[in-house]
Amino acid sequence: MRLSSDREGLKADFLARHGLADAHRAPLAGDASTRRYERLSRPGKASLIFMDQPPVETAPCPPDASPAQRRLAGYNAMARLAAGRVDAFVATAGWLRSQGLSAPEIVAHEAGDGLAVLEDLGDDLYARLIEGGTDETPLYEAAVEVLAGLHEATPPPVLEAQGAAWPFLTYDDLALRTGGDMFLEWWPKFSGLAPFTPDAEAEWEALWAPIRARGEAGASVFCHRDYHAENLIWLPERSGVARVGLLDFQDAVRAHPAWDFSMLLHDARRDVSPEREAAALARYLEIRSDIDAAAFRADYHALGALNSARILFIFARQVAGFGKPRYEAFMPRTWRYLERCLADPELAPIKAWFDAHVPAEARR
Repeated sequence: MRLSSDREGLKADFLARHGLADAHRAPLAGDASTRRYERLSRPGKASLIFMDQPPVETAPCPPDASPAQRRLAGYNAMARLAAGRVDAFVATAGWLRSQGLSAPEIVAHEAGDGLAVLEDLGDDLYARLIEGGTDETPLYEAAVEVLAGLHEATPPPVLEAQGAAWPFLTYDDLALRTGGDMFLEWWPKFSGLAPFTPDAEAEWEALWAPIRARGEAGASVFCHRDYHAENLIWLPERSGVARVGLLDFQDAVRAHPAWDFSMLLHDARRDVSPEREAAALARYLEIRSDIDAAAFRADYHALGALNSARILFIFARQVAGFGKPRYEAFMPRTWRYLERCLADPELAPIKAWFDAHVPAEARR
């Protein structure tokens, strides 16, 4: 593998090896990750997407690693993130397509160098269409139907496609704890609060431990883990669940079915109304009439609160740790989602913790 200083040469060589040396390359908007995307255009041919994931992150989680070993390995191993690995993307895309879903086809990939060329699903992201005035109702209904179908399937222990294989791990207690606990570290750094006291941290752990246990015990379905309007593309020319194009799924895990609903309906980048949230949950429970609706809603609120705290930590770190102030704009909305979840009477003790330790003026 070449050094990062010669990455442009590596990318040019990759494209040449796969018959794409003459393609026009146009950068696309990035996100909070280390990935970069370009659109490849060629006269008379369909455009493609060039994904560049430099191998710069800490290692992903080995399948048989103990919690202690994962802590030593670093954040990606603890949180069970794929560290942007292209083989994770390729293997997961293949499994999703085998379920009749619209993950991009993989045209070429070299996982060791972190490069891949993908089918271009277009620009009609849910978020952009809704901003432009498209009725969101059919989009969210289709997104719910995708989740319902995924939750009926049983993913294998290892996802495999096109020569790539990736272990399909469980979003377990340590992974859930990692995201939540880093709120304790990063929110004071961002907001100017004093560090949380040992007693406050101990109370935090006591409150969240049983919720994490529910999350791990219910970890039974394919979880995209970043399932929201910036990662869903509307493909109305296709039929059924294939109308929803899927992106950014390389961190997929086996998780509680409520988790992706929190990602979809507690969308930090756009307002999802209580009415839209209620309709989406009702539609899912209508499709999956065999599950305990009351238990699902309770887990959705509890895990949604944990997820919102996790997202707040991520944004706080982006601002205070990495100097990216644009993420501050998403925080008030995420606080509103958290407060919506904490309105569940079962979560009154957690609401009391936030009221005691994070005053309203520090929720920004």
